Amino acid sequence: MNWRNVYALGIKELWSVLKDPVLMVLIIYTFSVALYAISKGASTEVKNASIAIVDQDHSALSQRLDEVFLPPYFKQARLFNSAENIDHLMEQGKVTFVLQIPPRFAADLRAGRNADLSLLVDASAMSQAGSGASYIEQIVSQTVVEYFGVASSSNVSLVTRAFFNSNLQTGWFNAVMQLVNNVTLLSIILTGAAVIREREHGTLEHLLVMPLSAAEIMAAKVWANGLVILVAVLLATFGMVKGVLGVPIATSTVPLFMLGTLLYLGSVTSLGILLATLARTMPQFGLLAIPTFVMMQLLSGGTTPQDSMPVFLQYIMQFVPSTHFVAMSQAVLYRGAGVSIVWPQMLAVTVSAAVFFWLAFRRFRKMVSS
Repeated sequence: MNWRNVYALGIKELWSVLKDPVLMVLIIYTFSVALYAISKGASTEVKNASIAIVDQDHSALSQRLDEVFLPPYFKQARLFNSAENIDHLMEQGKVTFVLQIPPRFAADLRAGRNADLSLLVDASAMSQAGSGASYIEQIVSQTVVEYFGVASSSNVSLVTRAFFNSNLQTGWFNAVMQLVNNVTLLSIILTGAAVIREREHGTLEHLLVMPLSAAEIMAAKVWANGLVILVAVLLATFGMVKGVLGVPIATSTVPLFMLGTLLYLGSVTSLGILLATLARTMPQFGLLAIPTFVMMQLLSGGTTPQDSMPVFLQYIMQFVPSTHFVAMSQAVLYRGAGVSIVWPQMLAVTVSAAVFFWLAFRRFRKMVSS
């Protein structure tokens, strides 16, 4: 492999990307507007949840329960004297929770009898249903204890401390994970589009008549498009994630994260070329790239914990580089981990980069030779 040829071809690739207004708009949008919108808008925590209360007790305790559900967790509670219209409201999706207070609720508690509350939950709102029901249970229990002035009979007191994200802000988590997902998405698109563009425009044949090898052509596309993504990630980390969104990322952890990103780019850029060799047109490439990206995003551990997945799927995902890159990114940017902790993930990403490059090179050489 002649590295001077690789460098020259890479410069040509860089100019191709910089002169393509659609790709430039896509890169800027993905690492700025899209990153900000998802971090601020895609929240899984309980926030502004709609709740209705059916008060059939009309006691001082029930009136207090009517007033304890406050912003920012809940909207102002909608009060009803009967449950006649509740089913209709839930069918329309206007309320997520309905707390029903039965008659003689306070009187039964005062007399030492058991009293049951009914909580209806719209489970189609999965992001709020589970956590919101737990919040409501805690609020009701605390209000009843404060009203009667009776402390818990248990001598155990649970004190919870949240590390690395003390305020449990979903936006901080979403910002970093969306940055990681964008690396996967754009790396596949840019390198794959570069190969398809060469084929559709007929410039690939021009390169083949020159004293260039398939390895040099492919290596140039990998480093050039990878460099574009790497610079975009660096600017987004300091400008959008740390600057605009205010995620408390330690500056000392960024070099290690960028090194891990560089190794990961070797995998996903090669994967983009591999997918491009299987497609003959840009629509075909899109049909291959979209499900590949979705699988890598949803099953990598950045969206849902891998421990909750089936065991066989956890085993399969260990061979996918996005799994190790997500684990490395979370450890470095969230918890400030060093090389001594994340070196297994970095090694796995490096090995996967070599494997994907070899597979993509074999397909790419076969494609250009035919």
